[in-house]
Amino acid sequence: MSKPKAKAAQTHQTGIYKSDSVRDVAESLGIANLSETVASSLASDVEYRIHQVIEEASRFMRHARRTTITTLDIDQALRVLNIEPLYGHNPHNPPVFRRALPFPNAANVGLVYFVDDEEIDFDRVLREEKITLPKGVSWTAHWLAVEGVQPLIPENPPAIPKDVDQEITKSPPQANGAFPLTPPSESRSTVKKQQQQQQQLVKQVLSRELQLYYTRLTASLLPPTADSTKRTAALASLRNDAGLQALLPYLIRWVGEGVVTALKEGAQTEADGRSLEVLLDVVSAILENNALFIEPYLHQLLPAILSTLLHSTLPPSHATHLRTSAAQTLSRLLTQHSTTYPSLSPRIMKTLLVALISSDKSKGTREGAIRGLVGIGKEAVKKGLVEGGGVKVVGSECTPGETGPLVDSVMTALHVLHPASDMPESLDTTDDGDSVIMGQLQDVLGNFFAEKLYGDKAWALGILGSIKQQS
Repeated sequence: MSKPKAKAAQTHQTGIYKSDSVRDVAESLGIANLSETVASSLASDVEYRIHQVIEEASRFMRHARRTTITTLDIDQALRVLNIEPLYGHNPHNPPVFRRALPFPNAANVGLVYFVDDEEIDFDRVLREEKITLPKGVSWTAHWLAVEGVQPLIPENPPAIPKDVDQEITKSPPQANGAFPLTPPSESRSTVKKQQQQQQQLVKQVLSRELQLYYTRLTASLLPPTADSTKRTAALASLRNDAGLQALLPYLIRWVGEGVVTALKEGAQTEADGRSLEVLLDVVSAILENNALFIEPYLHQLLPAILSTLLHSTLPPSHATHLRTSAAQTLSRLLTQHSTTYPSLSPRIMKTLLVALISSDKSKGTREGAIRGLVGIGKEAVKKGLVEGGGVKVVGSECTPGETGPLVDSVMTALHVLHPASDMPESLDTTDDGDSVIMGQLQDVLGNFFAEKLYGDKAWALGILGSIKQQS
C-alpha cells in the first residue's frame, strides 16, 4: 500500500512551474512551513493558469497574422479571462530578451532569459545638440473675416492668386450679387480690384435668400413714398429678426452711402430730408435689435449719425426733427456701448464741443452740437455749454429778441440742467440779492441767455445751484 503513495508524490513534481517557486513566494508573504502537497497543488494550478493565458494570447496573435506574442496579446487574453491586465508595458516598443550563458557550477538550471539594458554614453549625450521641446497644445482666437474681408494672417488660408483675381475681374457680376462696395480711397485700379474681390466674397458668403431679403428691404425703405406700410414692416423686421448678422456690414454701408448722397453739396430738398429720416430710423432699428453684434461697426455708424446731427444746411421742415432723432440715436448708442469702449463718450464730447465753440461754424452746426449734448445727458450739457463756454458763444451771435431753433435748443439744454418752475417769479432789479443773482447769471450764461431767465427766479437759482453742486 505504501508504493502507490510514493508514485503519487512523484507525479506532483512534474511540470514547468516548480513547487519551490511557490514555497519562495509563500515565505516572502510570511507563510512558513508550507507543506509539499499544498505547494505542488498550487504550482499545478499556476501552471494551468499560465497555459490558459498563453493559449488565449496565441489566438489573438494568430488573428493578427503575427508570429510573435506581444504584451498587447497578453492584455487582451487577461481581459477575456476576466482578469485585470498588467499595466506599464508598451506593445509598440516590446523588450528584447537575451538568453544567458549556461552556468558551469549549476548544470541542472534551465535556460535563463533577461532584458538587455541599453548603455548610455553620457559624453555622447552631452555633445549632441539639444532638442527644444515644443509648446503644449493650446488654442487662440483670430479673425476669419473683418467686414467681409479676410485678414492676411498665418491662421487664415492664402489670398486669391492674381491670375484667379484677373479672371474674376473679367467676368461680369451677376444680378443677385450687386451689393454696395467699399468707398474709393486709393487709385482707380486698386479700388476696382478691391470691389471685384468684395463682390466675389459676397457671392460666397451670402445665401440667395439673404441677397433677396437685402434687395427687397432696401427697396421698401428708399426712396420714401406716401405708403408707409412696407417701410414700417421693413423697420420691424430690422428690430426683431435674429438672422441678419451676415447682412449687417452691407446695411451699415448702405446707410452711410445714403447719408452721403442726401447731404451732398447744394441745397437739400424735401426728398433728401425724408430719406435722412428713414436712414436714422434704420440705424435706430439696428441698435434696438439685441440679436445683432454691432460693436465692430460702430466706427461706421458714428459718421452717419454725426453728419446728420452737425450738418450746416438741412431741409428747414425736417431740420429740428432730424437733429433731435440723431441726438436720441447717439444717446442710445453711447448708453449701450460706452461701458465696452470707455473712450467713446470723451471722443464724441470732444467732437461736439469743437462744433459748438469754433468760430467758423454755422448756426445749424451749433444747434446740432447742443442737441447732441442734450441727448448725452446733464453732465455733457454742463461741460459743453457752461464750462466750455458754448452758451456764451451762441449768445454773442444772437441779436436781442432773436428766436429760432438755435435759441430753442439752448433753452432745452437749460431745462436739462434744472426744470423751470410752474409759477415763475421775476427777479427784481432794485433788490440787492436779485442783482447778485443777475450778475452771476451773466457771468455763467452771458447777457443774452441770462435775460431769458430773469423772469423765473426759482429757475435761475436752480441752474446756478446745479452748476455749483456739480463743480
